[in-house]
Amino acid sequence: MRVSGEGLVLGVALDAFLGDPKKWHPVAGFGRVASVVERSLYGDSRWRGVVHTGVLVGGAGALGVGLEAVARGRVAHALVTAGVTWVVLGGTSLGREGLVMARVLERGDLEAARGRLSHLCARDPSELDADGLARAVVESVAENTSDASVAPLVWGAAAGIPGLLMYRAVNTLDAMVGYRNPRYERFGWAAARLDDVVNWVPARVTGGLVAVCSGRTAWRVFLRDGKKHPSPNAGRCEAAFAGALGVRLGGVNEYGGRVERRPEMGDGRAPEVRDIGRAVRLSAVVTFAAAAVIWGVR
Repeated sequence: MRVSGEGLVLGVALDAFLGDPKKWHPVAGFGRVASVVERSLYGDSRWRGVVHTGVLVGGAGALGVGLEAVARGRVAHALVTAGVTWVVLGGTSLGREGLVMARVLERGDLEAARGRLSHLCARDPSELDADGLARAVVESVAENTSDASVAPLVWGAAAGIPGLLMYRAVNTLDAMVGYRNPRYERFGWAAARLDDVVNWVPARVTGGLVAVCSGRTAWRVFLRDGKKHPSPNAGRCEAAFAGALGVRLGGVNEYGGRVERRPEMGDGRAPEVRDIGRAVRLSAVVTFAAAAVIWGVR
């Protein structure tokens, strides 16, 4: 296993300038393969889910090992690392979607905003007003700063190209099957738990970087409120963002008829539409800070 700090940083730059590939996105291709494998292996069983997750994540790791074997020289390895990093990152597209939501809400088109919320999260938007939608977007940007940007870079710095691909495989599978519903309660258990494990360190790195980039309040709220969230990882990111932005996150969320009452994080006011742009800018700063740390360490 080899790690190219230059390749990781170049991949961040590619994502910043280009965003996600417009066509033939490899992550979407992985999703289609995962669906085919699911049809072959599905059963209301944790063990079948373990096999499903193991086959797909192991396959992604094997592909990464193969790419490292092909990219023998330092320059070739850096370029391949950059390409893979660009593919697995999603920070720029996350920010763009957040800004689209902000523009739609600024012109007062609640129906259009409710229709777009599914691009960012699975929350039921039907009863949300503008401020409720703004809170959903800010929380999604906060949580996904880790998932889309910092976590891939952490795993790329730790395990090279295989780490990048295996992380994105785990995270994609969690988004596909990691739900607490009758179909996936048991089958998706392995993907959901593995996603918790691989995001444990990156979520805390993200919260720490938010604090470094924003100041003492973010650090205090990160330490105080991050553990209140039902997710072992999302709360760390959301609490740090709440402190940095001076807002209060958390509250009542509805997911397909299931209502969750989450503890509030932060001491400020409720989020407003204008806070979406602030969250997007902070997310970008944190991503570049993560790249700078990797550059300095490597």
